[in-house]
Amino acid sequence: MSSPSSARKPSAVDGIANEFTARLLELEPALATELGYPGHETEYPDYSPAGIDARVALVRETLAALGSATPADEVDEVTVDAMRERLGLEVERHESGWVAADLNNIDSPAQHIRATFDLMPTDTAEQWSRIAGRASNVPAAVEGYITALRSGAADGKVAAARQVHAVIAQCRKYGQEGTGFFAQLAAGARLGTAHDGDAQLPPDVAAALAEGTRAASSAYLRLADFLEDELLPQAPEKDAVGRERYALASRRFLGATVDLEETYAWGVAELDRIIAEQEAVAERIKPGATIAEAKALLNADPARQLHGTDALKAWMQGLSDRAVAGLAGTHFEIAEPMRRLECMIAPTQDGGIYYTAPSDDFSRPGRMWWSVPEGEDTFTTWAETSTVYHEGVPGHHLQCATAVYRRELLNDWRRNICWVSGHGEGWALYAERLMDELGYLSDLGDRMGMLDGQRMRAARVVFDIGVHLELEVPERWGTGTWTPEKGREFLAKNLDISEGQLDFEFHRYLGWPGQAPSYKVGQRLWEQIRGELKAKAEAEGKEFDLKAFHTRALNLGSVGLDTLRRALAG
Repeated sequence: MSSPSSARKPSAVDGIANEFTARLLELEPALATELGYPGHETEYPDYSPAGIDARVALVRETLAALGSATPADEVDEVTVDAMRERLGLEVERHESGWVAADLNNIDSPAQHIRATFDLMPTDTAEQWSRIAGRASNVPAAVEGYITALRSGAADGKVAAARQVHAVIAQCRKYGQEGTGFFAQLAAGARLGTAHDGDAQLPPDVAAALAEGTRAASSAYLRLADFLEDELLPQAPEKDAVGRERYALASRRFLGATVDLEETYAWGVAELDRIIAEQEAVAERIKPGATIAEAKALLNADPARQLHGTDALKAWMQGLSDRAVAGLAGTHFEIAEPMRRLECMIAPTQDGGIYYTAPSDDFSRPGRMWWSVPEGEDTFTTWAETSTVYHEGVPGHHLQCATAVYRRELLNDWRRNICWVSGHGEGWALYAERLMDELGYLSDLGDRMGMLDGQRMRAARVVFDIGVHLELEVPERWGTGTWTPEKGREFLAKNLDISEGQLDFEFHRYLGWPGQAPSYKVGQRLWEQIRGELKAKAEAEGKEFDLKAFHTRALNLGSVGLDTLRRALAG
């Protein structure tokens, strides 16, 4: 991969995109922290209805500017296509009224306000002073959020009671005295990294941090009380969101319009196919073994076990480093700044594994985070090898870091702001299958783990669409129409995860409709696009260049999957 240059002159369309980005970051200072942009390190977005209106006003203004802009080249054409699709959906979401009612157990202001601290540097007294300042601003952020939730409720829009209960528990955990997130943040504050030192904070900074974290803890307990006393009595018991809300959510997470019934039927068939593939692998592990018996053999193998989060972190890092070394320059173009990926144990115990992109200048590397549920201390490598590839290289890290690195090609919005779940998560699932193609999952245990991950994602397509649209349960899995209770039993049969993780995932799918299917449906669309381009090349008598396909696709940044198809077909 060549180093960034100034070969392409920024266009008027780039100017619109960059101006939108700059103004958005003024409104979203926590996003600026996530991206590693300096300034506003102690601030929060305005989560109130006024803040929501300010953001959509910026979106509408930008759409108007794009309407009169003339693309200068193919890069501009993709930018205009992508921005019209993404920003147009933001207007639709705003008009639906559900933005003000945003609450679930994984991706709502209730989590975002706290999670900002995970990405703030902690080496110097000045950096800790910024953390203290941001902690002191948590109460105002929470109050703005409460105002929005009240506004949504007044309009008859409230998240399902199950989500409210889940977030109440999270908030009380974050704000708990002594053992809560903010209390532990203050108690563990030290100068320097784990490698460089362990000095105490200056007294004035320590005092400000103690005061700020106490305020933040109190704010989260206040949010919990509001949710329990005021919002919960208004929350509907029904979890299913219905076709209208689901269709909008599906478009938002995919950047594509799909036939929901056809996709559901495909998900059922895909799940059956993956189970058959797992049965074949189980037979190879031990003739006559069922999938469960083969997994039991893998779990009993001491060579495939890890004990403690330190061992988990070291294993993740080693596997990630080997993948980068093996893929760079052969199957992918991986520039030097992109080759650093840090594997981390998350400071929370919510469950889940996730990735955060590098800062704009790569001073903070891309990071893979594992949020280990409380009480879990033993991990199996066979089950998680493909997850490391999913979150790291060639998955999210290669994808996100490429966009950040391509400064000479992509404007600020395409590099750092635009993220489409179906594109990103679809790529990461595609990357898992690709690693199988490339021979990195030849070990039968690792391959069984990859298939388990694929099975989980296919089951999510069936659960998510089926429960929210209240479709018929496939004969193999029961009778009647889907309910959350039937869905949980179905998930328990297809997701080989701990009870804590299963509970988290179950609530996630119910409270974040359309997001979970975007992984597997996104993979399907990626594979369809690759197949179409391969067929086109062969029809023209050309050899399909897989590495070139990957390079061209990743250099576009994250865009809606319909935009991706149009851009690559051109």
